[in-house]
Amino acid sequence: MKFIHAADIHLDSPLTGLSAYPDAPVEMLRTATRDAFTNLVTEAIEQLVDFMVIAGDLYDGTWKDHNTGIYFCKEMGRLKKAGIPVYLLFGNHDAESEMTKKLQLPDNVFAFETRKPTTFRLEHLKVALHGRSFKEKETIENLASGYPAPLPGMFNIGVLHTALEGATAHANYAPCSLDELHAKGYRYWALGHVHEHQIWQGASTVVFPGNLQGRHIRETGPRGAVLVTVDESGVPEVERLFVDVLRWYSLEVNVAECNSLSEVVVAIGNELDGIVENSPSSIPAAIRVTVIGKTPAHGDLFGLESQLRAEVLALAAAIGTERIWIEKVKVNTSAADDGERVRARVDALSDLQELLEAAESNPEFLKSLQKDLLGLVNKAPLELQTAVPYFKDIRSGDLAGLVHEVRPGLVSHLAKVE
Repeated sequence: MKFIHAADIHLDSPLTGLSAYPDAPVEMLRTATRDAFTNLVTEAIEQLVDFMVIAGDLYDGTWKDHNTGIYFCKEMGRLKKAGIPVYLLFGNHDAESEMTKKLQLPDNVFAFETRKPTTFRLEHLKVALHGRSFKEKETIENLASGYPAPLPGMFNIGVLHTALEGATAHANYAPCSLDELHAKGYRYWALGHVHEHQIWQGASTVVFPGNLQGRHIRETGPRGAVLVTVDESGVPEVERLFVDVLRWYSLEVNVAECNSLSEVVVAIGNELDGIVENSPSSIPAAIRVTVIGKTPAHGDLFGLESQLRAEVLALAAAIGTERIWIEKVKVNTSAADDGERVRARVDALSDLQELLEAAESNPEFLKSLQKDLLGLVNKAPLELQTAVPYFKDIRSGDLAGLVHEVRPGLVSHLAKVE
């Protein structure tokens, strides 16, 4: 038999980070989670699966209107026509306490109860599914400990929305241990909540399928669900199904060998070409570019992030806006040397470098600098207040780190200009 295990679908959750891009695919950003779910339903029908499991966070918090539920019912209707039942568990984002609107689901959709664990038996497949939905969003009790013993002679599946030993990137909901899941005696654990694909083999096969569609730069790479095939021996074989419609990439470009901004642009262009060549032509890429390395070009790049971003946007436009969009361009380079070359000059530039080095520990200078910069900080628009990391330091007067970071870039830039 075959089934699909999905989780963390977050229907109608918006994709973030591309709205400022002039040619951003607004409609795709708005409907990406729906489009990915439609792809999943199509896969289920084409693969002739016996059933589908959704292990929590179908929705994305409270509904804004009924349209989210209506869309879901429509897709469930497609599965009903294909004879595919769906076993649905509610997680923290779609707990009963979070749902402001409800619709009666088609009769091929079976929801796990919230008061106690539910067991669904599929006698013709010799399958038993055990699960318990979240009643409250802040469910921090160990739900797995109350799941029933495996039914003899059945392929037992545990469906659970959990942080699993407190995954650091996710809230610690329904925590339990991997050893505890293996000891339960189920053959397969269909987990949800953690958005990265993970699998553990042992007494049980324990799987996080990952979320269906990456929604921002922290959710990079291919996304989807898993297809589980079980042979007569009862051994599950797990295969990833990619159904996303846009992929996020975090691209680091080491420019240590570059001597100028133009060479940096060429290096970035080569890396962008590589992503396009290795990505499916039907799935656009949203990319954050971070320029790194100790480089002679550090002076050229100092203070020119906006120009570099314009150059990278031009590269993306040349490749084609149907293939890639740039989420952000960041410069994290450093000077190729520690300033020895400038110190050896014995001129105004070397004097400036010595002055800035001394300024890092000069309280009078730092206080004067804070006074000058506060005027700029207080007039900055709201979006910059959180976007510029040093604004907090300027307000507190802790400016030694700012001077230390600016010094090599400023000196390198002035040396380049000269």
